[in-house]
Amino acid sequence: MKSSIKKFFSLIILSLQRLGQKRLILILSAVVGILSGLASVILKSTVHFTRDMLQRIMEQGTLGFLYLALPAIGIVLTVLYIRYFVKDKIGHGISRILYAISRKGSKIKRHNTYTSIISSTITIGFGGSVGSEAPIVLTGAAIGSNIGQMFKLNYKTITLLLGCGSAAAIASIFSAPIAGLVFTLEVLMLDLTMGSIVPLLIAAVTATTVSYFLVGRDVTFAFEMIKPFALEKIHLFILLGIFCGLMSLYFTRTTMRVESRFSRIENPFKKVVVGGVVLGVLIFLFPPLYGEGFSTLQALINGEDFSILDNSLLYTFRDNVWVILLSLALILLFKVYAMAATTGAGGIGGIFAPTLFMGGVAGYFMSKLLNHTVGSGLNESNFTLVGMAGMMAGVMHAPLTAIFLIAEITGGYGLIIPLMITSTIAYLTTRYFEPHTIYTKRLAAEGDLITHHKDKAVLTLLTLGKVVEKDFVVINPNDTLGKLVSAISQSQRNIFPVTDNNGLLLGVVLLDDVRKLMFDTDKYEKILVKDLMSIPPDRIIIDEPMEKVMEKFEATGAWNLPVVDNGNYVGFVSKSKIFSAYRSVLVQFSEE
Repeated sequence: MKSSIKKFFSLIILSLQRLGQKRLILILSAVVGILSGLASVILKSTVHFTRDMLQRIMEQGTLGFLYLALPAIGIVLTVLYIRYFVKDKIGHGISRILYAISRKGSKIKRHNTYTSIISSTITIGFGGSVGSEAPIVLTGAAIGSNIGQMFKLNYKTITLLLGCGSAAAIASIFSAPIAGLVFTLEVLMLDLTMGSIVPLLIAAVTATTVSYFLVGRDVTFAFEMIKPFALEKIHLFILLGIFCGLMSLYFTRTTMRVESRFSRIENPFKKVVVGGVVLGVLIFLFPPLYGEGFSTLQALINGEDFSILDNSLLYTFRDNVWVILLSLALILLFKVYAMAATTGAGGIGGIFAPTLFMGGVAGYFMSKLLNHTVGSGLNESNFTLVGMAGMMAGVMHAPLTAIFLIAEITGGYGLIIPLMITSTIAYLTTRYFEPHTIYTKRLAAEGDLITHHKDKAVLTLLTLGKVVEKDFVVINPNDTLGKLVSAISQSQRNIFPVTDNNGLLLGVVLLDDVRKLMFDTDKYEKILVKDLMSIPPDRIIIDEPMEKVMEKFEATGAWNLPVVDNGNYVGFVSKSKIFSAYRSVLVQFSEE
């Protein structure tokens, strides 16, 4: 049975490959869109089913404060699932995609096509204060990557299909195909040409269609803008942009700091307990921190701000404007701690939803405060939506994605001017203090971020094994000058590696250092190689990434450097060889 299925799929793959590269990519982009759209619907449905089922159980009134322990239980189950079933890292979805592009040839492991769905369902369904968007994007990217690997496509095409999966995921989550396309180009920073935009559009539109067909328009949440913005309020949208930019900076740095502290806890049991307690206390004090928070955003957009005090200690003050404003401010401050505690303790989820949540709360808080204190007459719903865009632009450094996402969510472009102003100001404010996004900060610190650096993006396509030259004559330190001259006569090179009997590289002899002695036959038996040997300016380790190799060439000024494996001589790498290979790959990478 298995062999028959395998033969069937082999025939399909062979038939599709005969269509030609361009047609194949268009067909595969549609397939990636369909599968990513289905994955998105499955994840959202399972998250909502899990959450609703648990809430119905809690509402029976017999389990009481166990409700506050649900997020911790979800984290425990997630950690157990990852440790004993997945046995691999699957957190920080967007960062893992960027790392795959940078270091793994855009190849993502097959289990990522489903493990993120299961783990994030458990984490978010049980109330973890994170979003499902990043896991869905990782799932879509994994689907695209694995389909590309199945057809044995090259790096460029696999990367394109990976991008198709990411675009399809965003498009299906929010029913926003343009935002999905822009997200892939802006956040993943793929070096794509105009001809590659068509597959991305096909994937995004296909995934959106699948989402519409299965669950309708309200995949996450939707809002029809009724009241247009007032042009005379533009200066307040600029102020909102600055506020969102500063909150984005707070979001990024606080998240990194809290997760760093969790990473120092070596005992996984202690890590889960600490995260569970922090999360439980925060949810007890501020119930809107439970789960993704989209229901709270919908309430704010609808003007039902009193609902944020439901099931809280301040419920009796739900008609007091100042209590609501104070609660909004505290929710804004503590959301990032709830999110970081969830992921730091081992839960699986993304920052997409928390970013939108904080942006919406920030926009509503600012407009509510101005309306109540100085009578600004602001439309609080519009400010909530624009705040979401501002926060996304600041945290993700993706103003275009933010603009188009909110525009598509609202069903039109009535807010396009304030969206552009706030998103741009928020992005510039954050970028002034923080050059990297939360996705890229760790990768950049470790030198693994190359998607945002075009030279590194091409260098990563090169492997050291392809440029190592091994046609050098190896000599022994105890060889005589006469034997060295004999080796020179048989070699086309002007460098001679010196190794011991075990192959350990001791140094090199340069032809220029021997040239004056070559014709003095009286010294052939008197001078040994070790007397002429010099130490190379640096050595290249066999598994070093190519950008590190180039850094050594730049630091030493050398044109040739020896390659070693555990100290043993392997060969030489020349700068000219790397440049030649670089040019060849660049031409291939840029071809349509």
